[in-house]
Parts: sequence; structure tokens; C-alpha cells
Amino acid sequence: MSAYRDGERVVVLIPAQFSGAEEREWVDKMVARLAARERRGHTDDALYERAQRLAERYLAEHSHAATPSSVKWVRNQNGRWGSCTPADQSIRISERIQGFPDWVIDYVILHELAHLVVSNHNAQFWALVARYPRAERARGYLEGVSSAAGLGFSED
Repeated sequence: MSAYRDGERVVVLIPAQFSGAEEREWVDKMVARLAARERRGHTDDALYERAQRLAERYLAEHSHAATPSSVKWVRNQNGRWGSCTPADQSIRISERIQGFPDWVIDYVILHELAHLVVSNHNAQFWALVARYPRAERARGYLEGVSSAAGLGFSED
């Protein structure tokens, strides 16, 4: 189950077999969780600090290359969870994932940080991403959300 914003609307994904009462209960819970998460500070500054911590933890030996110039939440990611521009070291993360679990957001950030070191999706890139313990689980989560919501999102 998850909840996220898609522009101005909130999307809640729940199992299809839920009864009407369960649906109402869980939609209310998930909307409340999303609101609480948003109140906790999804600011660009907080996102940048989070990216720095992830780079230090998982990409320490690439500290110079994996240091972004900026990390920002953006609304215009219509087919990606995040993107980066290695030339200016900037990273953009879709606002759509603000309501996702923290470990999924961390994966998306780390994925983009790894692109600052390796621009394509070669074996070296995936080895860097695989340092994140929940990488495969997060990829599965993103694929599930994309499929369930009928989104055409890709890794990049």
C-alpha cells in the first residue's frame, strides 16, 4: 500500500480485494501518513542534505564525483522518478515520490548519485547502486507502483 501526490491529487494504492470498509480505513490512514511525511520537511535543502549523507555512506571513494551541486524536488518529471545532469552535477527528484517510503526515496537519490560517477547503466553503475542494501526491493516497489497506476515510468 502506498500514497503519493500526482500533481494536485493524492493517489492511494491498495489491494483490490479490500472491502468498502477496509478501503475507507486504509485510504484515510495512507492520506494521513502522506500528510505527516510532507510536514516532516520535504524541502530542497533537506533533500540535498539527504543526498550528501547517502553519497558519504555508499559512494565514499567517489566523494568528489558523487557530490551534487544541487538536489531539488521537481514537478516536471513525467516519465522518470529522478534525473541528473553530470555536466553540472545537478539532480532532480520527482515530487511524485514524496509519499513513498524513505528507503525508496533513498534508492532514487542514490541511483542519481551513481550517475554522477557513471553516466550510463553499465555494470560499474549497477555495482555502485547495489551497495544500497534495499536496492532490489526499491526497484520492485517502483515497478509495482508504476504498473498499478498505469504510469510509464522508467529508471531514468
